[in-house]
Amino acid sequence: MKFLSVVFAGALALTAASAIAHEYKIGSIEIAHPWSRATPKGASIAAGYLKITNKGAEPDRLIGGAFAVAGRFEIHEMTTVDGVMKMRPLANGLALKPGETVEFKPGSFHLMFVDLKEPVVQGKRVKGTLAFEKAGAIEIEYVVEAIGGAPAGQTGQGGMHGH
Repeated sequence: MKFLSVVFAGALALTAASAIAHEYKIGSIEIAHPWSRATPKGASIAAGYLKITNKGAEPDRLIGGAFAVAGRFEIHEMTTVDGVMKMRPLANGLALKPGETVEFKPGSFHLMFVDLKEPVVQGKRVKGTLAFEKAGAIEIEYVVEAIGGAPAGQTGQGGMHGH
């Protein structure tokens, strides 16, 4: 009976982990755990985070996408120069070299969802798409974490500019 309890507990742990982690693949591009933070009522922007890996032998480029509750989708880079954080949109998207993994995270590369039509609510999932120059477009879902939060095992940066 103890053996069955251990097996059942292990199965529950695997089920819980697979319910949290979600991955997508299109061509040679792998996308791991897209997520966003909840927004307060009246917010007009939100940010998206994920990991993208180019498993192919050729470069590709993230060129755009969509977030179901936003009017506009932008790819941004955040850098710190002389102690000052600067954020800028990447008008030509983001190049993905063969074998490279790029992590979109608070304080670094991130997706900006502009002109929100409704609040982004913790515990929900929001549909979206990512568009790649060579691999094409893929539908994904963003898991919504707490305001200022991050997925388990990751650290989030709070504050207004921790996009």
